[in-house]
Amino acid sequence: MKILVTGANGFVAKNLIQFLAEKTEVEILKLYRDSTDQELQQYVLDAEWIVHLAGVNRPKNDAEFVEGNVSLTEKICDILCSHQKKTPIILSSSIQAEKDNVYGQSKLGGEQALHKLNQENGNPIYISRMVNIFGKWSKPNYNSAVATFCYNIANDLPIQINDENAVIRLVYIDDVVETIWDILNHKYPANECFEIQPEYSITVGKLADTIRGFKASRGTLITDHVGVGLTRALYSTYLSFLKPAQFDYTVPQYGDERGVFVEMLKTPDAGQFSYFTAHPGITRGGHYHHTKTEKFLVIKGKALFKFKHISTGEYYELETIGEEPRIVETVPGWTHDITNIGDDEMVVMLWANEIFDRSKPDTYAMPLSN
Repeated sequence: MKILVTGANGFVAKNLIQFLAEKTEVEILKLYRDSTDQELQQYVLDAEWIVHLAGVNRPKNDAEFVEGNVSLTEKICDILCSHQKKTPIILSSSIQAEKDNVYGQSKLGGEQALHKLNQENGNPIYISRMVNIFGKWSKPNYNSAVATFCYNIANDLPIQINDENAVIRLVYIDDVVETIWDILNHKYPANECFEIQPEYSITVGKLADTIRGFKASRGTLITDHVGVGLTRALYSTYLSFLKPAQFDYTVPQYGDERGVFVEMLKTPDAGQFSYFTAHPGITRGGHYHHTKTEKFLVIKGKALFKFKHISTGEYYELETIGEEPRIVETVPGWTHDITNIGDDEMVVMLWANEIFDRSKPDTYAMPLSN
């Protein structure tokens, strides 16, 4: 399948081209701003699909709106009509097409050119009036407030907010690309406007606070709910603006004669992750919890876990080694400890179901004795 992508240097096009490059059945034709009219005609005639993403939204003068958003579309339509080619076209328009401004009118003009092509030549058309698109490879001060906020906050630059309560409508780049792919695979009806889903809404103030939180999490170690929904997409976008020198950061390390303890990550409602080491013969723990629970994974060395029920006195012990991916859980009401019974340093990963609260640690000393 030969697919022509216009505006090949643009934010959406770069993501789409990368996505399509991962499909063995696709040949990509790329049209750039400096492509010649001859290249335009050749690509349009060769293509089996046209994904028309080229456009202008921040021109030097209003005339560029017409050139970028109307004239190119009309040229593509003229080529198809003159050669009676019924190649389907997907057009990225804008919700601004509903408004009476120069940019909106230029996007509406592009839509009208496609409707005329459909009526006169029978080409299937797919038009979406896109809301603000965000994601990796977007440009600050150009594509969206998300890109600007991510770039500025990541680089310790100020951001300007005129109205914290203003609501922004957003769609994520991966959802845009996957929707286009579904259209290319005939999963959407032709000659109807299509929408990108899911669409998110967030106030400007909340957006800024969320992105600031991503930056602050390296210090607090508390991560937001970055695995789902809008926060997941915003977090990915924020990270995409980091420079290579910003890829890493240090976390506090607490050490004594037993070894070291390092906290890695904390969550608002799913506990925290850390690791600790122990020298040969060293025992850690010797306490119990009423509610707190933990999971231990020995990743290096040999460990002896001992447990004793704080009420009945029932005793239990087990051994595990780093070569065995085996989780050991602590149970409320059982005092427990872990001893390095190997000859080398022991390294243990630890998850606790809650962030440690010094004012209410739920940790009570009770050393074990056989």
